[in-house]
Amino acid sequence: MKSYEVNFDGLVGPTHNYGGLSYGNVASQSNSQQSSNPKEAALQGLAKMKALMDMGFQQGVLAPQERPDVAALRRLGFAGSDAQVIQQVAKEAMPLLVASCSASSMWVANAATVSPSADTADGRVHFTAANLNCKYHRSIEHPTTSRVLGAMFANQQHFAHHAALPAVAQFGDEGAANHTRFCRAYGEAGVEFFVFGRSAFDTRYPAPQKYPARQTLEASQAVARLHGLREEGVVYAQQNPSVIDQGVFHNDVIAVGNGEVLFYHEDAFLETDKMLAELSSKLAKVGGKFQSVCVPRSAVTVDDAVRSYLFNSQLLSRPDGSMLLIVPEECRSNERVWQYLQGLTGSGGVIREVKVFDLKQSMQNGGGPACLRLRVALNETELAAVNPGVIMTASLYDSLTQWVERHYRDRMTENDLADPQLLLECRGALDELTQILKLGAVYPFQIN
Repeated sequence: MKSYEVNFDGLVGPTHNYGGLSYGNVASQSNSQQSSNPKEAALQGLAKMKALMDMGFQQGVLAPQERPDVAALRRLGFAGSDAQVIQQVAKEAMPLLVASCSASSMWVANAATVSPSADTADGRVHFTAANLNCKYHRSIEHPTTSRVLGAMFANQQHFAHHAALPAVAQFGDEGAANHTRFCRAYGEAGVEFFVFGRSAFDTRYPAPQKYPARQTLEASQAVARLHGLREEGVVYAQQNPSVIDQGVFHNDVIAVGNGEVLFYHEDAFLETDKMLAELSSKLAKVGGKFQSVCVPRSAVTVDDAVRSYLFNSQLLSRPDGSMLLIVPEECRSNERVWQYLQGLTGSGGVIREVKVFDLKQSMQNGGGPACLRLRVALNETELAAVNPGVIMTASLYDSLTQWVERHYRDRMTENDLADPQLLLECRGALDELTQILKLGAVYPFQIN
């Protein structure tokens, strides 16, 4: 049976704005308060989806959140009509309004952790929505994320869904941004690689001093248990605390893996040699041959990696066994990074080609190509069981492009967020989107 790694990209939401909400994310903080362009952001993301589909990769789309989240504001004590709530918050607590309008759900690498059926005890594909507990503006995402994933992967014979972990710091979970899977083939048993920034209970593990470590060891272990993963099919690794303090807020800012290959920076992990040996040994037991591609700090500094998002790239397998690296335009603009990539593709190694995409709107808010997609390994039967409305086709691309052109503004500032009309525009757009994607009622305004 054939198997595939399907990339489900997040559709940028109508309230895309640069709120600077993510402490520890250098790009997010440095572009705070600048004017954004939601229409351009959504079209840039759709163009990447269409390009990958045209290259022969399986591609899907994941719907955005309802924003502003008026229900969340009501839970904080604001009352009246929806318009009155927005006006009151804008007057009394503007940072809360900005948080309630965050479009960061576009980075669906944070939406959930996914384990393919070949790895799990019950032979189903398992999803655990991430609690994103470290940041308020993201912690309010998982209820809608769970409903959307449930509507996309509804067949209980093939798919299992778990609620987010307890919303406390000890179980901080950031989803697939700290999770990679290695395998010989997508439909075969593999090794799931969980990267954590700190331990909540074990003081033997060091922690960063400047920025928060968002993923805990305990959260990763809990997800592995929920998904029914075998001990011999799991490797836990600690992110280097010093790189977190340099702006590497998720592992996918400093490393990316696919198939049998890990592409990583020299300073990404603690106890790197031990970790690589464990990955190699465990992958060998299921017939795989692990390969690592280390980028030395002498060629690319951590600062270069953070500014260019070299590692927040998509590493994709070609039919001939070689790999393609999808990188943002910022990699070409960085002389050291681009020089390294030219040498990499010309070296005769497994990564043979680099393709560049303009994702400026996403990059300025702190997320690159890999942030925009959730990877789901599926066999033919499971792919056929996915809601067909969310699988990218030329027709769906045209429909979504026209939908964006109809509903999205081309400029968004903090003042625009205080406009009650924005909520009505967003709800109207999302109501139409659920029909295009055949999701049913997944948003609070559709349910309540």
